[in-house]
Amino acid sequence: MAIASVNPATGETLREFSAHTEQEIEEKLAAAERAFRLYRTTAFAERATILFAAADLLRADAETLARTITLEMGKPIGAARDEVLKCATGCRYYAENGRRFLEEEVIQTEAAHSSVRWQPLGAVLAIMPWNFPFWQVFRFAAPALMAGNVGLLKHASNVPQCALAIEDLWSRAGAPPGVFQALLVESKQVPALIEDRRVRAVTLTGSDRAGSEVGAKAGRAIKKCVLELGGSDPFIVMPSADLKAALATAVKARTQNSGQSCIAGKRFLIADSIYDKFVSQFVERMKALKLGDPLDPATEVGPLATPAIREGVHEQVEKSIAAGARLLTGGQPIKGKGNFYPPTVLAEIPRQAPAFREEVFGPVALVFRVADAALAIALANESEFGLGASVWTTDEQERELFARELDCGMVFVNALVASDSRLPFGGVKRSGYGRELGSLGIREFMNAKTIYLA
Repeated sequence: MAIASVNPATGETLREFSAHTEQEIEEKLAAAERAFRLYRTTAFAERATILFAAADLLRADAETLARTITLEMGKPIGAARDEVLKCATGCRYYAENGRRFLEEEVIQTEAAHSSVRWQPLGAVLAIMPWNFPFWQVFRFAAPALMAGNVGLLKHASNVPQCALAIEDLWSRAGAPPGVFQALLVESKQVPALIEDRRVRAVTLTGSDRAGSEVGAKAGRAIKKCVLELGGSDPFIVMPSADLKAALATAVKARTQNSGQSCIAGKRFLIADSIYDKFVSQFVERMKALKLGDPLDPATEVGPLATPAIREGVHEQVEKSIAAGARLLTGGQPIKGKGNFYPPTVLAEIPRQAPAFREEVFGPVALVFRVADAALAIALANESEFGLGASVWTTDEQERELFARELDCGMVFVNALVASDSRLPFGGVKRSGYGRELGSLGIREFMNAKTIYLA
């Protein structure tokens, strides 16, 4: 089977790769097992040296790697460059802090000594998406490798060049053979990988449907699993908010990565007293965004990653309008080459509309009028997803109310929801379980071993 790299802005096939054979997969699994036996015994300082080297390479090669991202999945070049540099920051963070996060924890009991030691599990299979083809991988790989685990990457089939570039980068950074390997395989080959005894844990970033399948397979194999899934994040604006800042952030929240982000603001819940003013200005700003060639630094919204994704987004929009939603702008695919879809705003979305229930993975904003904070929380929590929430208010009591009552993994007050190496990242409900990043992220794929000396 050929795995193709296709430019989403032009439809041009850039390169084709042969999928790994069963023999090649077996060789990579064996290499991972051999590598782990040795790598787990290396000192933290040695692993940190590899991570520091990876960070330096990411910075040195940022322009080349960013261009690979843009050509392969359509991210505007400025955002692609920022993504590469963010990976460098993540590597440095775990190189500097990984040892501290995994220090033995002494616990006072009646024993002469009792403690918890953190020890690596082995090969972690990472099933990663295309929308942040570098950052999603590095936010698993940096902590995993710093902890002494080894990585097997099954990347999305439309970003094979990114997968191979990441594998090469870890090798050039000094990771021993077998410590980080890319697997060019089909989705149908993933169950066998999960079941293989040499794979000790699984992490997936993707849709809730994919998470359900992978989580079930990992459960049957009795293997640790972290699922970072979809989101339909609320963006809540209360009357006391700084409206100018909220508007600017709202547009960015919905159109970052051309709307293809699990933590993008998707449902905009606006207080009744400012609704008309906010929505009017929001629509005008969405209309004014520049669509075009993602290699052009002036471009603000690039193409969607594949034709199928664009078709799916448009189908959700059309069905929602048919169900009674009102179209305020956009709503029609851009004619010509590429998978372009315009920034779109829907209002008055009924509960039976697909856009009300489902995650819309494109630049489509859903606006709702809410009477007060309590009703905003009720509507926000009505979603089956629970990843992040952005809340805009200067009222101290409202801040605490939203932080306490919103049913999600992350609440950002007067700020854009974002991933940060220093903070745990993840959600609840159909947005998944487990955490990436921070001290929790590096401990996910570790054996918390109790030591008791009488």
